[in-house]
Amino acid sequence: MPTTPNTPENTPERTSESIPGHIGDIPIPDSRLVREATELVRDATDDLIYHHSRRVYLFGAHHGRTHGLAYDPELLYVGALFHDLGLTEKFRASQQRFEIDGADEARRFLTAHGIPEDRTRLVWEGIALHTTPEIPHHMAPEIALVTAGVELDVLGIGYADLPEDVREAIVAAHPRPDFKRRILRAFTDGIAHRPQTTFGNVKADVLAHFVDGYTRPDFVRVIEDSAWPE
Repeated sequence: MPTTPNTPENTPERTSESIPGHIGDIPIPDSRLVREATELVRDATDDLIYHHSRRVYLFGAHHGRTHGLAYDPELLYVGALFHDLGLTEKFRASQQRFEIDGADEARRFLTAHGIPEDRTRLVWEGIALHTTPEIPHHMAPEIALVTAGVELDVLGIGYADLPEDVREAIVAAHPRPDFKRRILRAFTDGIAHRPQTTFGNVKADVLAHFVDGYTRPDFVRVIEDSAWPE
């Protein structure tokens, strides 16, 4: 069982807020698509995942602006907002990787809003690949920037490069109390029932730390124990 406690003090009540036009000088698109994506994710998640997902958009958008990348802000927004949906109670019942749960739900959402398949595919890939190191950064900006936002918010990659005033404005709008411990608990709760999905990805580390009896998949043993005689 997970060893990180889930106590009232680290699961605060949801707060509500309108979408401002800018946070930390980073524009947030104002459209029906964005408003409905925000409403869907706000209803499905707690403060932890919601504020994290909004920060991922803001950090990703800032990274894109800093590096001169041309991207569709609506698609980046949906990718960021939906990227951890597969960790939530409503969307984590499957036996596939949680990243794919969120990617599939984003595809359904965008398709229902008439977004073409080639644009929808960018969002699907951005979510599906956001825990895969390095590869997303060689893909389309809408894909790369979701990963950039996640890496900054969760891993601290690029923290020193982010202007302090921008960082403070983003965290003021979307606070991260006890974030490190709480996001690790969310990872654990979202994948403990499907440990096979950690094979070949970073979430194996989460279960190794927090789930008693978990055995990390071993790629070498998979090869050696396959049905092939040699």
